[in-house]
Amino acid sequence: MYTIGEFARLGRVSVRMLRHYDTIGLLVPAQVDSGSGYRRYERDQLGRLHRIVALKELGFTLEQVAAMLDESISADQLAGMLRLRKAELSAQMADDARRLARVEARLRSIQREGQMTTTDVVMKEIASVRVAELSGVGEGLAPEHIGPVIQPLFADLGRRLHEAGVSPCGPGIAYYEPSADGDSIIIHAAFPIDGEAIDGLDVVQLPAMQRAATLVHRGSMDACQPSYDALEEWIADHGLRSIGLSREISFYCPTDNEDEWVTELQIEVADAG
Repeated sequence: MYTIGEFARLGRVSVRMLRHYDTIGLLVPAQVDSGSGYRRYERDQLGRLHRIVALKELGFTLEQVAAMLDESISADQLAGMLRLRKAELSAQMADDARRLARVEARLRSIQREGQMTTTDVVMKEIASVRVAELSGVGEGLAPEHIGPVIQPLFADLGRRLHEAGVSPCGPGIAYYEPSADGDSIIIHAAFPIDGEAIDGLDVVQLPAMQRAATLVHRGSMDACQPSYDALEEWIADHGLRSIGLSREISFYCPTDNEDEWVTELQIEVADAG
């Protein structure tokens, strides 16, 4: 038998929590001394305690936990629920990390207003290129609208090219067009290829850009806003205007570390007048 303090240490919970569980009948001590009122627990009660804590971590109320334990939930069922919750939390953490990166990028843009460096902007001519592509629709050009669409498109595009035995002859290209209704954005994920038609994929000729203002962005595309701000500032300062939406050339994109990504931002320009 274990004292309440010993049992709390075994289960890695507080004594106060065990007293509360006793009060509501969720985990009643195996023995209570009639004179002192001291609670004592048996080792086999540890399994019930683990289930209580696990179900609480899954977000259930104590009333729901009690009902589920009365139904004698099995270890396999509980393990499955915990694995599902773990996956949900992992996805939530990844989403929160991306959201934080976007907030930080917006904050940097605000803090650097009027003092962004544009010395790395390069004007160049972009040749026409034949690409195989897949397309989707996003709500806008903000990273939170682009990322969830473009990443699955590239993954699917790469898989289909591999199955067709086609190797890209250049880095990935993301480009964007306004939709017909003007309320959304057409998002294109493309790879340059040498061939012609490929079953299940659109093969198109991307037009050349006679004059394109370009800037290399380093890091996750969730934090690309300051780079785009610098590029647009350079365009305006040089008496130019943007023509259409941007292209993004993925020079280096390791799947395990977005902070190491290297992406060239390209915007076609013309004289402002």
